Amino acid sequence: MPRTVLYNRLKIGGHVIFWLASIALMLSFFYFNEKRVHFDLVTLVKALITNIGFAVAVYVNLYFLIPRFLKEKNYIFYIFWLIILLTLSSLIIQFLLLFPLRKALNFKERFTSFDVNLHSAYFFASMIYVAVTSFLKFIKEWFSLQDLNFKLAKIEQQKLEAELKTLKGQLNPHFLFNSLNNIYSLALIKSDKVPDLILQLSDLMRHIIYESKEKYIPLEKELEFVNNFITLQKIRVPENVLIKYKIEGKVPSSKIAPLLFEPFIDNAFKHGLPGNEGEDFIEIKFNFEKESILDFFISNNFEERENWDRKNSGIGISNVKQRLKLLYHQNDYSLTTNKENQIFSVYLQLKLK
Repeated sequence: MPRTVLYNRLKIGGHVIFWLASIALMLSFFYFNEKRVHFDLVTLVKALITNIGFAVAVYVNLYFLIPRFLKEKNYIFYIFWLIILLTLSSLIIQFLLLFPLRKALNFKERFTSFDVNLHSAYFFASMIYVAVTSFLKFIKEWFSLQDLNFKLAKIEQQKLEAELKTLKGQLNPHFLFNSLNNIYSLALIKSDKVPDLILQLSDLMRHIIYESKEKYIPLEKELEFVNNFITLQKIRVPENVLIKYKIEGKVPSSKIAPLLFEPFIDNAFKHGLPGNEGEDFIEIKFNFEKESILDFFISNNFEERENWDRKNSGIGISNVKQRLKLLYHQNDYSLTTNKENQIFSVYLQLKLK
């Protein structure tokens, strides 16, 4: 059975149950209020008629006044028409139904004029019905809204996971390609460092493939990865290049999104260091002196080349920007990049988890 059909049947069933319960309540009220010995046709007709008047007030309020005025925040008009509706409901019960039937059924009570007390009683009774059904309507809509929000959050979570998976899929080959190029260069000159570097690369890939599957990992693990990564990257740098790397402050036991720094460091080693003797440098710094705040800074000199691959350059950095946007609130981080006087710098401030 389609979900919409089932929902409509349950909705109709709920209305039927509500009014059957209301009729039973009115039967009990008239029975005890009039001290009748047993239920009879008069009691049943009075209960039915009373509920017809209440139903007019309930459904006009639910399907006209609330959508037309209350939800549009026209409160004055809503209150005005609600009072008119409750008055009309009371008059329907008294004059259009009850009084003619009292004579036809030979009721003991005789009314020859408008009864203010009876009108007030039906007016406030109709108001109670309107209030109860309005409350039930708002509760139902609240639950529907919560269900919708839950579904939207679930869809957003699935979208987030899919995008993160795509971003990591782009990042892993990019990193592996650069690292293998470095080791290949050493293998050509038969360096003794190659076996250790291959083992180190294996540790780095283990971090990327397995440990970085989580959205957030221990900060210490990520910094250990950065240390190994920088060591691996140094093999492509001449000895006279100035490389500064330091960690300031005590590393907190916090968590962080994995692989946030690798693209920036890789970019510095790959696109920086143009070969200006005595001037080439890379500076990398982590600062933890602010509570629950990480400050990351990296800068390097570079040289704009005519054959610069603008289309594919900066892929890793754009991935980091996207991951920060997906994993952190916009107020929890700031990322700035700057190119000036042939120096490229990146500053990232991040609130730790």
